[in-house]
Amino acid sequence: MTAPFCEQCGSPADKGEHRRCAARRELEPPRYCPDCGRRMVVQVTPVGWTARCSRHGELRG
Repeated sequence: MTAPFCEQCGSPADKGEHRRCAARRELEPPRYCPDCGRRMVVQVTPVGWTARCSRHGELRG
């Protein structure tokens, strides 16, 4: 199952093309929650990143 929202631009994943988002996804951490589309708090460190949604918790990479 795919996420309902794009994690790079926050818009619905099934609306429009997300080629630019796919290219950004390879290099950057997610900026928006894939479950609700809210902006996440992102912290990038030399060893990885964390992204926290106020409703759905934390992602790590």
